[in-house]
Amino acid sequence: MKLVLENVSKRFENASVDTLKDISFTIEEGEFICVIGPSGCGKTTLLNIIAGLDTPTQGSVSLDGVPVIGAGPDRAVMFQESALFPWLTVLDNVKFGLKLAGKSNNEQDKIAQHYLEMVRLAHFGGYRPHQLSGGMKQRVALARALALDSKVLLMDEPFASVDKQTRNKLREEVHDVWMQTRKTVVFVTHSVEEAVFFADRIILLSVDPATIKKEFKIDLARPRHIEDSGFISIRADILEQIRVEVDKSAQQEYSND
Repeated sequence: MKLVLENVSKRFENASVDTLKDISFTIEEGEFICVIGPSGCGKTTLLNIIAGLDTPTQGSVSLDGVPVIGAGPDRAVMFQESALFPWLTVLDNVKFGLKLAGKSNNEQDKIAQHYLEMVRLAHFGGYRPHQLSGGMKQRVALARALALDSKVLLMDEPFASVDKQTRNKLREEVHDVWMQTRKTVVFVTHSVEEAVFFADRIILLSVDPATIKKEFKIDLARPRHIEDSGFISIRADILEQIRVEVDKSAQQEYSND
């Protein structure tokens, strides 16, 4: 499996500058890639283009040599909000995509239960979303995305809507699930700590327009611990790079006033 972005640029209608400019990188099967950068730099736009939910103004995205021209079952998306169907049970939410894929009822039940066990919600299949905590909802959303067995899992700040304690717990659980599945993941986050915790590689975007400022290969052993010296050093380096971009963006805003 190989996901390839070649010279991807995006300019929205009536905009005077590109949001994304000449973004090129390749993701190999089983890699965990994190995309970070200052707020508003185009991280979610880039993820939406990979998902096929948006189209580039220039350049291309391909998966295993096939151009990405729209959403497809080979790319599952997990959003900031869980986006569960409130009228369905937890089990039926996880089964939803499997039903659309034409799986038999027995297959749907077996697959859904397997992934609910993986995210430690095996006993909550009969619950409705409103009966769950925010963290539990995101774990259901993760189970639903994994159940599709897509080639790539795209995650757009999936922990942004939960508190710090829940976020830390979800981080550990998602890492455990990834270690079991070795799913190819593209993960957008504002948190440098989160990126260093997860990533094989971190892609840092610049601002106005977003280009690839730097790519970091993270060679730390797993599982990673935020208090380790190597972790702290890498995080500090990336934070300094982001600070430079934030300062540059602020200077541009002042000069335009």
